[in-house]
Amino acid sequence: METLNIDDHRTTPSPVDYGVLDSVSNARFYNPHAILGGHLGSEEAEGSVTIRTLRPLAKHVVIITQSGEYTAQHEFNGIFTAVVPAQSSGSQWSVPDYRIRTTYENGVTLVEDDPYRYLPTVGDVDIYLFGEGRHERLWEVLGAHVLHYDDPMGSADGTPGRQVDGVSFAVWAPNAHAVRVVGDFNSWDGRRHAMREIGSSGIWEIFIPGLHAGALYKFEILNANGEWKMKADPMERGHQIPPATASIVVDSHHVWKDEDWMDRRRRSDPHAGPISIYEVHAGSWKEGLDYHELADQLVDYVKKLGFTHVEFMPLTQHPFTGSWGYQVTGYYAPDSRHGSYDDMKYLIDSLHQAGIGVVMDWVPAHFPKDDFALGRFDGTPLYEDPDPQRGEHPDWGTYVFNFGRNEVRNFLVANALFWLSEFHIDALRVDAVSSMLYLDYSRKDGEWHPNIYGGRENLEAISFLQETTATAYRDNPGIMMIAEESTSWQGVTAPTDAGGLGFGLKWNMGWMHDTLEYMHESPINRKYHHDEITFSMVYAYSEHYVLPISHDEVVHGKGSLMERMPGDDWQRFAGVRALFAYQWAHPGKKLTFMGNEMAQFGEWNNEHSIDWDSLNWKDHQGVQRLVSDLNALYRNSPALWSQDFDPAGFQWLTSDDSDHNVLSFLRIGSGGEQIVVVVNFSGNAWQDYQVPLPQGGAWKEMLTTDDAIYGGSDIHNGSFVAQEEAYHSREWSVKLTIPALGALFLVPED
Repeated sequence: METLNIDDHRTTPSPVDYGVLDSVSNARFYNPHAILGGHLGSEEAEGSVTIRTLRPLAKHVVIITQSGEYTAQHEFNGIFTAVVPAQSSGSQWSVPDYRIRTTYENGVTLVEDDPYRYLPTVGDVDIYLFGEGRHERLWEVLGAHVLHYDDPMGSADGTPGRQVDGVSFAVWAPNAHAVRVVGDFNSWDGRRHAMREIGSSGIWEIFIPGLHAGALYKFEILNANGEWKMKADPMERGHQIPPATASIVVDSHHVWKDEDWMDRRRRSDPHAGPISIYEVHAGSWKEGLDYHELADQLVDYVKKLGFTHVEFMPLTQHPFTGSWGYQVTGYYAPDSRHGSYDDMKYLIDSLHQAGIGVVMDWVPAHFPKDDFALGRFDGTPLYEDPDPQRGEHPDWGTYVFNFGRNEVRNFLVANALFWLSEFHIDALRVDAVSSMLYLDYSRKDGEWHPNIYGGRENLEAISFLQETTATAYRDNPGIMMIAEESTSWQGVTAPTDAGGLGFGLKWNMGWMHDTLEYMHESPINRKYHHDEITFSMVYAYSEHYVLPISHDEVVHGKGSLMERMPGDDWQRFAGVRALFAYQWAHPGKKLTFMGNEMAQFGEWNNEHSIDWDSLNWKDHQGVQRLVSDLNALYRNSPALWSQDFDPAGFQWLTSDDSDHNVLSFLRIGSGGEQIVVVVNFSGNAWQDYQVPLPQGGAWKEMLTTDDAIYGGSDIHNGSFVAQEEAYHSREWSVKLTIPALGALFLVPED
């Protein structure tokens, strides 16, 4: 390649209007790359390159190429200009590689690469897909990314080597007049790092050589209202620990070791297997733990108790700790309170290697109004719905996403895929689905307006949810999408091609509410509320359900499970044990919140650890032991899970004995396995209580919650033979002793 001698050509810079130079020098120009950087000369100046660089307060600026050094002249308001020889390859001229040496008034001299000599890092296909709302790996395009370029002049500062390292930045702000990158690398003065808008896409982009992972940054936006506002990156993958608000450049180096887990995940259908979920708030399971410490302690604990999955309340970045993660500002960033991007990967990897699945709460329904984040991002309602009757949530004081805008929908759909693929999350539990489905959710008459068909359904949100679930299942075989939906909306877990929302599972809020209300009643009054404990089977197969006793049920004055139970301490512990047994035996997957498994007395407080000291007492140890044994029984008994969503998997034996507060039912596995469950919710033990059985022969009591090891009175029935005595339409039955506030699991001996 030949470099032409500049003396053979004109040395006059290509002219630029002073109004444009003024805009560029103040970093207000929409396309600074068109002015700054190297540009080939016109036909009259063929073979030359005009290089302009913005160096405010510089005393002396030199352009360094492989052919020599060229002094740049001050042209206008901190803009320096030089003309250098072009490179030729055949009949083609090109801009040579160069560096800029700048000497400032204080004597400091810096040699730097120039951001304005690099081509865009966002391609035409990316722009097209994003505009269509179909870029399924959006996080690989927008945000901040560490990149490496081969370069004959070496690193950004010109030291020997063949590689330039740097960071590309890209952000969507279609109504901005100008955008620049500010950070600790430019003293939070973005004049030297103004971004270009790529066409009419609304995407602004720049590559800054010499930057590395760990750099702090924000986007400084000249918004639609003519105001400069600093905003965190919507696609940030790292964030300062709150209350600090800067984004952090991330370069992940985690090497996954969960290949066996991921291979099994791809080949399996988790909905058809046993699922018992331990819900965790990472900040208060044990106060102050980081992701590595959680991996060391939580993994062993959950494995010991036998849960199949851990569900984390949101681990995405959120500014207010008291929101528990449900008011998200950094949708692509792990919560920095517990560590870094790779630290969170380590936690998930550790859980997988221990055979434990990971569910994470995901919050696409709304986002907070914090000025540094998504709200009014470019001075307009960009991410939020612009309709004032749809754009704000009246209960939570938050903005509601504009689900009908392609780019916003893409931001959210890609976010779901990001956690499932990049972080190997096994399931997303989608928060507050009900608030998305209804235009009149928490709104009075006059505070909402109907859809185009005159209905109350939010058609755009429905379409978004369908797209999210369908895409997630298609791209990540073996994952689960779980809806927290509290109304009677039909088809939450129906396939999208049948008009459903496409979720795999739905939280059964009705079961949770009715069961806890029933358990709160004194046993002597429960016969008047018997329908509350049996009604769930009327609709048990209308959706594919998870039975949740979640964080929402043990906070804000509702009391812990123990506090909800009537009676003295013995009765309350027994009531908690009976509740766990009933929940684990009932059709549907299982979920309980941390602290429930040890029957802690106090309700959950997110500012403190759960009550680990309670395990110094045998009664609390007994409940914890029962949960572990129930999980073992559950996982090893297909009768309790293989036909959760098929009416063939459940039969009532007695459902109408309200006088005794007793239920008995049969669970049946897909292979014909049978387990009879008897639950006594009364405060009395019943002797010679007749229980119908599905077959004759020898039976045995597999588990009783009244066992002394759990803190019970130690009533046992051992092994027995069914009697050929018809009862409740069954040809066989047996008379047993049913302990007070106790549950029995009975199985045929063979």
